Amino acid sequence: MRGRILPREELSGLPKTVHGGQAWKLEDVEDYSHNLNPFGPPDDLAEIIASAVGDIGHYPDDSCAELKDTISKAFNVSVDCITVGAGSSDIIRNVPNTFYRPGDRILLSRPSFAEYAQQTRIVGGSIDWNDLSEDNDFRLDADSFIQRAQGAKAVYICNPNNPTGRVEPRDKIVSIVRECEETGTLVFLDETLLELVPGYADVTLSSMVGRFSNLIVASSLTKSFAIPGIRIGFGFSNPDIITEMEKVRMTWNVGQIEQTVANVLIRDRMDYVDDAAAAMATESEVMNTSLNELGFPAGPVSDSFFYFSSVRPLGMDAGEFKKKMLARGIMVRDCSSFGERFKDYIRYSVKDRDRNCRFIAAVDSIINGR
Repeated sequence: MRGRILPREELSGLPKTVHGGQAWKLEDVEDYSHNLNPFGPPDDLAEIIASAVGDIGHYPDDSCAELKDTISKAFNVSVDCITVGAGSSDIIRNVPNTFYRPGDRILLSRPSFAEYAQQTRIVGGSIDWNDLSEDNDFRLDADSFIQRAQGAKAVYICNPNNPTGRVEPRDKIVSIVRECEETGTLVFLDETLLELVPGYADVTLSSMVGRFSNLIVASSLTKSFAIPGIRIGFGFSNPDIITEMEKVRMTWNVGQIEQTVANVLIRDRMDYVDDAAAAMATESEVMNTSLNELGFPAGPVSDSFFYFSSVRPLGMDAGEFKKKMLARGIMVRDCSSFGERFKDYIRYSVKDRDRNCRFIAAVDSIINGR
């Protein structure tokens, strides 16, 4: 028997990451486990896609020139400060492949989006965990985080944080970026979910990347337009960082259909996202009040449009609660995959009034046996 071809040592024992958004595989189940725009994509999305079909007989523009110009105008960022990817996950993968060496220390908060750790491990980075505390409402302690960042190759901040839904103010993040710049530490700021939060313009750092030597901001259209099946993401940074990331980016990573869709949505439909953010903010208050009145531990109104709640007060763990909700046609995110500490936590999103009432009724049925 011939010898087995062995993978790199970094891949030994490395599992695949776990994500929500799997209810589409089931019949008659409403998916609250993902955090997408609940109103779905714009009604004319099929027409936009159809308009690109005539151009798929040739390779897409590898430079994404037209799309970058549109992004530049919409986000007030210079064209040479933009890289485009197949979803923000493409940007998340390209950063370690561009900048990290085996053994580099990377500071990650926990719980947060699993792909940061996954892509760091793939290139051999060493993860230093910054555990977010329930006592501090799972918010970043800027002073402690800055202290921990000393000597790190990079730090990651997700805003709003996934899965906790906490939004950190701009001045706190800027203070972290500035301190990290002094020590040569890269800051990866994931704003993929931020556009669906009212007040986005007062929190985002996307237009500020040219001021710093160490800041990368990632975003995408996946959540804001509810199009996870069309992979469109983009990253912002200073021209030096973008130049290096472009060397790593896979050639033709964004197809012609994706470029056309992104160009139209960013140029003509951003008000659609703003309207959804405003509607969800209203529904969040209604939904949260109703759940708390039932005795469900929803806590305060979320900073964002999704919630991170422990079902421990209900006498069950996340897996049991998820199973009970599935039996009632609702899928929530079991957050035990973020670590043993979160085996009692679930994540659920805000939708429109009718669907939220269905969610509330399911919770009522579980709590009160109706």
